[in-house]
Formats: sequence, structure tokens, C-alpha cells
Amino acid sequence: MASSDVEIRAGGAHVVVTGVGAGLRTFTVDGAHHVETFDGDPPMGAGCVLVPWPNRTAGARFDWAGTTHELDVTEPANGNAIHGLVRKRPWTVVEHTDAAVTLAIDVPAERGWPQPLHVETTYALEPTQLTVTHVLTNTGDGDVPAGVGTHPYLRVGDHPSGDCTLQVPTATVLDVDDRQIPTGPARPVTDDESLRRPRRVADLELDTCFGVRPGVAGVLAELTAPDGTGTRLWGDRNVGWVQAFTPGSPFGREGKAVAVEPMTCPPDALNSGTDLVVLQPGATWTVRWGVEALR
Repeated sequence: MASSDVEIRAGGAHVVVTGVGAGLRTFTVDGAHHVETFDGDPPMGAGCVLVPWPNRTAGARFDWAGTTHELDVTEPANGNAIHGLVRKRPWTVVEHTDAAVTLAIDVPAERGWPQPLHVETTYALEPTQLTVTHVLTNTGDGDVPAGVGTHPYLRVGDHPSGDCTLQVPTATVLDVDDRQIPTGPARPVTDDESLRRPRRVADLELDTCFGVRPGVAGVLAELTAPDGTGTRLWGDRNVGWVQAFTPGSPFGREGKAVAVEPMTCPPDALNSGTDLVVLQPGATWTVRWGVEALR
């Protein structure tokens, strides 16, 4: 745990939030981990808050209000800008109780970004569930695009993730090019691609963006261990997309890791406009998601 990190507790539940990036470092219930934890900087985006856009922006550039904006290239291998602007910046704790903490950051109008935003993220803990609330406010004098995502890696205690099953209410899928940029609009999933029925993680090779029930709050994913315990990910009606990712584990555990990333818009939304929110000056937008221990 870094010196800037903050902790909250409720009953047997414990959460650690990073001071840099306001990311989720730890979520345990009665000592069992329900997201992958890590020391130091988050590996492979683990736990990060992805604002003011999730996933990738092609070529690190987009057009807005008649101007081409050039972002820093943060995925050099593909020439993209990835995962927003705030995951490597320090946030300020503005409220902290035993079971909840709110952190804030101001995103200025800077290189590549057209208007300032004020962002607050609240982690609120109950004995078996964590609720995360993101509030974005346009503090500028012009319209600004916005998207929200996060990057949790789900886990069920000490069970190897490869032995668990993953279920996601997949409806559509995006085909992408070799830079992980969509080549067209989403299409219906095939039976082979669908995760609507539980599938064993060891059999999956995913770095895939799925559309899930847009406009309806509900379960986004369940990771279930052989003994029936599990971890549930949920989102509000703004969360219509998830990126499912099953890399080799960077967390010191054998086998695969399982990221299911809630997103309000798909990759390259700053260019496609798909499910991108436009905030007028003074407007506020709220997005909620959470993680629950299934016992």
C-alpha cells in the first residue's frame, strides 16, 4: 500500500483505493479477494479509472468543434491514446469516512483536450458489496465529450481464475483491426463468441469489446469458482459496453487473469461518436458500477 492510498471498511469488507489514479487496489470480504490486488503501480491498467474516455483513441487524435485535437500517444506500439487522462495523476481526498471515500481531480483544457472537467469518484462499501460512483462536471465554457470506464480484474478468493467460469450478457461484439480499433459498428455475437452461458476461463482467449443491454441497469459479469462462490460485476444504465480481457496473470498468480471493464462507450468513441456523452457548460453526469461478493 502506497503512502497516498486510502482504506475503507464495513463489517468484514476492506477496500484500498490508490491516491494516484483513484484506482481500486484491493477489495476483500472476510479475507477473500474479489478483485486482483497489486503492489506499486497498477499492472496492465488494473483497477484504474478511465476518464474522460475509456479504451483507445485511434492515432491519438480526434476532431471536436471544428478543431483536430492531438493527444499524447500512450500506447506506442499501436500509435493510440489509451485509457483517458487521469490514471497516473494524483487525486485529492475530499471526504473520508469509515466506509466511504470521495476523491477528486480537475482535468484542464490542455494538449489534446478541449474543455476542463471536474471529476469526483466515490467508493462506498457495504459488508459484501462495493459501489463506485463517478461524477463528471463540465467546468468550461463550451461543450465537451465524455466517456467513463474502469479496469477491474475479477477474482474469487484464492481459486485459480482458469478454473472459474465467466458469464457476461453479451449481445453484440466489435470487430477490430491490428491496432485494436473498431472497423465498423457492432454486430450480433455468434454462439461461439457469446458468454451468455458460463464458460471456463482457461478455454477463453479474449481482448474483446462486447455490447451489453444498453440503457438497462444490471449484472455485467459473474466469475464463479467450482465451489459456487463468486464475484459479480454490475453497472447502471449508462454502462452499455464491457471489454473482456484474459491475459496471462501479472499478479503473481498462476494461469490467467480476468478483466471485465465497464465502459459507457466503446473504443474510439471520440472519433465514432458511439454512445459518447456531450456535456454542456455546467452540466453534470453520474455513472455507477460495483462489485459484489457471492457467498
